[in-house]
Amino acid sequence: MKINAQRLLENLDRYAQIGKMGETGVERIALSKEDQQARDLLKSQMIEAGLDVHVDRMGNMIGIRKGKQDDKPVAFGSHLDTVYAGGRFDGVLGVLAGLELIQTLNDNQIETDKPLALINFTNEEGVRFAPDMMGSHVYAGMADLAEILKSPAYDNANESVGSCLEAIGYAGEMDPGAIQFDAYYELHIEQGPVLELEQIDIGVVEQVQGIYWTRYTVKGEANHAGTTPVYYRKDAGFTAAKLQQYIGEYCRKKEGSVLTTIGSIKFSPDAINIVPDSAMFTLDVRSTNETLLKKAQLEIDEFITETVEGDGLSFEREEMVRFSPVRFPLVMTDSVQTATKSLRLTYKRMPSGAGHDAQMMAHHCPSTMIFIPSVRGISHNIAEYSHDRDVENGANVLLQAVIGRSGIS
Repeated sequence: MKINAQRLLENLDRYAQIGKMGETGVERIALSKEDQQARDLLKSQMIEAGLDVHVDRMGNMIGIRKGKQDDKPVAFGSHLDTVYAGGRFDGVLGVLAGLELIQTLNDNQIETDKPLALINFTNEEGVRFAPDMMGSHVYAGMADLAEILKSPAYDNANESVGSCLEAIGYAGEMDPGAIQFDAYYELHIEQGPVLELEQIDIGVVEQVQGIYWTRYTVKGEANHAGTTPVYYRKDAGFTAAKLQQYIGEYCRKKEGSVLTTIGSIKFSPDAINIVPDSAMFTLDVRSTNETLLKKAQLEIDEFITETVEGDGLSFEREEMVRFSPVRFPLVMTDSVQTATKSLRLTYKRMPSGAGHDAQMMAHHCPSTMIFIPSVRGISHNIAEYSHDRDVENGANVLLQAVIGRSGIS
């Protein structure tokens, strides 16, 4: 038994029209009107497929297909939201492959022993609301729902997660985590070049890197760029540049064991002829080794403190995200490997460099991920692409892994 590849590809194209950007891009930001449109479509498709649809207070959507046994459902899914100027596969592939899995079982009139659950998690990307992987974070009991619902939008301090959920009609009544799952599988594009370069069909994901996000604001004094001598300046921009160079060089000296990135920087007043009085920047630190992750954060913080104070300035520091590395259970990764081998596909056991909902769900139930190749490793970009055959292969591996876990008697 295999999935209907044509139906899946057509459905992926259908969702790519919601928030379409250019020829291939998609911009469907969490809790936006476009997100609402995609959610409405998914809800109608879930109902059409015979699923009992539940929406929790975090806006997570869960469609349950009954099994022969009254047991915990085997879950699978991902997210519908994208980054700004994103692609048509990141997140949505896992949701729609899960829907196709359900439709394939319906087509073949197959009832699984355990129930099945298709999930769309809220705000995985975290580009408008922090933290990222928000819906699964709350579902796994790792964050306080009341506090998360108060999280303000980056682009409008008058809007919050809670108010936007209400506005799009997805503020459910069920408590997150109320439905306990037997396991969770997530199909996703690799978002890296390894599988394509090594000509491998499937990535069996063993672990996910830990992620630390921190926002810093260096504070100086605004002054005239032409009349203020260097020795009188409190130049937040100059100090921030020194910090940026140190952070950029940090990961290059560690031979890839730690990744450090300044992804956003903004000066104020942000004018060509004014010495900046503040420089706000974000720091992203990642590693599969928690000891190295903590060490990197500590060493960078120490350098920032010494440099800023040495320049006679001050700074503020906000911890945005602190996610530890996660290693998936062997029984789960082996189930993906077994499914891959049964389809005579090649595979590689590998880590994930990006954060995913499975990383959070691993604290709720046994979880794992399935990767398919990304063309040139490009993602979070309108040029993001995976070949049709890879999409089909990934969906079939998901189908076989879920059937193996849920059972067919």
